[in-house]
Amino acid sequence: MNAPALSGEGVAPAAGAGELESGQMATKGSILEVADLGAAYGPFDALFDVTFAIGRGQAVALVGANGAGKSTVARVVTGLVPATGGRVIFDGEDITNRSAHDIANRGIAHLTEGRSVFATLTVEENLVLPFRRALGRKAVPRALGEAYERFPRLGERRGQSAGTLSGGEQRMLALARVLVLRQPLVVVDELSFGLAPVVVEEVYAALTQVLDAGTSLLIIEQHVERALELAHQVVVLTKGRVAYDGSVAAVRGRLGDLVLGRGNEMPESAGPAPDSPG
Repeated sequence: MNAPALSGEGVAPAAGAGELESGQMATKGSILEVADLGAAYGPFDALFDVTFAIGRGQAVALVGANGAGKSTVARVVTGLVPATGGRVIFDGEDITNRSAHDIANRGIAHLTEGRSVFATLTVEENLVLPFRRALGRKAVPRALGEAYERFPRLGERRGQSAGTLSGGEQRMLALARVLVLRQPLVVVDELSFGLAPVVVEEVYAALTQVLDAGTSLLIIEQHVERALELAHQVVVLTKGRVAYDGSVAAVRGRLGDLVLGRGNEMPESAGPAPDSPG
């Protein structure tokens, strides 16, 4: 199945997306619903009827083996990869195949292992730009004060170029923006990748602050146990399909089998694209 090409404000809605009119409410209490989602890289299908939901103020861990489709789900939700079928519903509105810019403006932040900062700008400039745009010029001093109070190390390095920060400090800078702006949903895609264990602890402490402030999280993480400690629910992907969707407690004893495709719930499926992201 060939993925449609991106253009303008986003590609046309995926097949079946028109069944839910713009603005129509999805399941009550969900900030995000993914329904029967499909995606492809060229002729290779990567996702098959992926369905799950994230409650308001809750965290969902999306786990699976390498190549299972986790990062592909994140990229479809945030508009970086087009859906070939199904729907993405955010805060009651169908955002399927909207542009990444439009989706970000609606309140979905995407934080990745790429560190998500402007390397040539200072720490403070990385904060001032989004704060001024979202809150207005007069609110910037208060927002900066909150960011530095929550992340004192950023205050110490406010005049330093973001590109010279450590990997962990760059993650903290990205999280500071999210925390102060109170964005409704953050997609966390391998944010702790390549970090030392002590820095991973700091990243998860910051994610806990974000969650406690009321932001919902979709967590894709190589440190599965850390993600499960924070999550209210876990979704297991195997070969682009959902193998499990439910409570963390119910899956702990068989998570390895599900990830490897040995669970009883596993449907037959074609494999993902060779070497496809996710």
